[in-house]
Amino acid sequence: MAGRIEDYAMIGDMRTAALVCNDGSLDWLCLPRFDSSACFAALLGKSEHGRWLIAPKGKAKVRRRYSPGTLILETTFTTGTGRITLVDFMPVEEPHSSIIRLVIGNEGAVRLQTDLVIRFDYGISVPWVSRQDETTLTAVAGPSMLVLRTPVPLKGKDLRTQGQFTVRKGETVPFVMTYVPSHLPVPLPIDVEVAMAATKKFWTQWTNRANFDGKWREPIQRSLLTLKGLSYRPTGGIVAAVTTSLPEQIGGPRNWDYRYCWLRDAAFTLLAFLNAGYTEEAADWQHWLMRSIAGSPDQIQTMYGVAGERRLDEWEIDWLPGYENSAPVRVGNAAALQLQLDIYGELADTVERGTEGGLPRVPRRAEIRKVFLSHLESIWRDADEGIWEIRGAPQHFTHSKVMAWVAFDRASRSERLDRKERAHWQKVASQIHAHVCLHGIDPERNCFVQSYGSACMDASLLLLPMVGFLPAKDVRIKNTVREIEKHLMLKGLVLRYQTGTGVDGLPPGEGAFLACSFWLVCNYVLLGRLAEARTLLNKLIGLCNDVGLLAEEYDPHSKRMLGNFPQAFSHVALVNAALAVMHATAPKTKRRPVNRRTRPPAAKAR
Repeated sequence: MAGRIEDYAMIGDMRTAALVCNDGSLDWLCLPRFDSSACFAALLGKSEHGRWLIAPKGKAKVRRRYSPGTLILETTFTTGTGRITLVDFMPVEEPHSSIIRLVIGNEGAVRLQTDLVIRFDYGISVPWVSRQDETTLTAVAGPSMLVLRTPVPLKGKDLRTQGQFTVRKGETVPFVMTYVPSHLPVPLPIDVEVAMAATKKFWTQWTNRANFDGKWREPIQRSLLTLKGLSYRPTGGIVAAVTTSLPEQIGGPRNWDYRYCWLRDAAFTLLAFLNAGYTEEAADWQHWLMRSIAGSPDQIQTMYGVAGERRLDEWEIDWLPGYENSAPVRVGNAAALQLQLDIYGELADTVERGTEGGLPRVPRRAEIRKVFLSHLESIWRDADEGIWEIRGAPQHFTHSKVMAWVAFDRASRSERLDRKERAHWQKVASQIHAHVCLHGIDPERNCFVQSYGSACMDASLLLLPMVGFLPAKDVRIKNTVREIEKHLMLKGLVLRYQTGTGVDGLPPGEGAFLACSFWLVCNYVLLGRLAEARTLLNKLIGLCNDVGLLAEEYDPHSKRMLGNFPQAFSHVALVNAALAVMHATAPKTKRRPVNRRTRPPAAKAR
């Protein structure tokens, strides 16, 4: 049985990533890319669906950490006979992805076991395992091959590869597993000491480029490292999470594939990288974005593959029971083809933020903007599936309309437009602003609501002052925050929306959405409620697991993480919220300009 979601830690090489449980079992790994099929899928099933265990025999106390400033995981096991540290990492500079696992003796002598179950194609394809020499095994199935090198004697039993060994103080026992296409020759061995030093150097040098400091430096740094680990180095795309189908409700059907790149993440991610001083990463992300959306504006998608792929066909894996029997397990994501109007605003905001942050201007920027805005002008009145990608009937979501306003508002500010074009985009922006203020507000409570004609609240409304639709001091924004606090708070955390209304076409129930909770922190900052902002930020950071990672959601009743893991959206929101609080609470003489997402609206408040 898989561990709790929060029991896992991520290691990666910016091509793919693995999840290692605190019991020493590597339970999730897709090769050769984040969105490839898994060869270790025990996370969504049982050990026979693929896992790689290295752990002491019998009971042991466990303590974990990342080597400071890196994605090198150190898990220390203390037993009645001694203490060892299991070091897990993926070299960044090697031509093929490899997992290196080192067992280091610290005290006494510890008896350990290893259990290797390789199952390609999400746990169903049993490979042909062959011994190449005394220290080398290969496992082949179709186009894939894994090569394992270790001095530990291994033997096959019940379609598993197993071994037992003892590690004493001062000894180091290595395990190196490398992926290559099966038509290629077995790669040369990796020097583990050289690989370890190079990997540590890469990550620490990257970490040291950050230009921020303060109380929350450590969780911000860990979040940025996580985002870097979720990036696909060849293209600059950033996946939403390493996993698919970790449930938003245990035992329920809210299980989605997050191993893709969402357009709406662009502005938030860009802002996080720029504010922390990582302009190169921001530029890579912007280039990925513009390549991915290239083409006809009516074909724009909400998400793409790590190289910009558009076919993300959704299907279900019936041989995997799902995490704690949360079925179905899905591959692909049908939401890629939904109409989500907010992404046009996110695109416009992303490009402007990049320009403000000193990034080079996007090639063909004016042409792209004109074509996309002309298309948006013809569709912004349509109902859509919204930011939460509902599987129910399309709605006129208030947040979607606001983000359409953002697209035209940002365009109308461009100095490179002629007066006539600027006036036209400003006119459209004003029309949308008036439309939202007329139809998106509950007249009795004088607050914004989830969709036109609805009385329900939605946490996406917290973004309205953050994108400058109205200033935070506007009474309608204050009332909206108050109503969200009243109707969407679960033990101090924020729900996305009221799932019991059936608006999303799914059974009700899920955890609190962590990104939304960080948005509330930002709203508190804008409202001048700084003490509450600090309190909530500290509460949220306290929900990180022992190595500083966050999933998509959190259930405060069971005190467990929910949803895919680690979640980029949660970590981006953490970075931006923490930097906002740090900036707002720093002495005026020490404040550094922040590339804010908040600005006064161009349209007159109505």
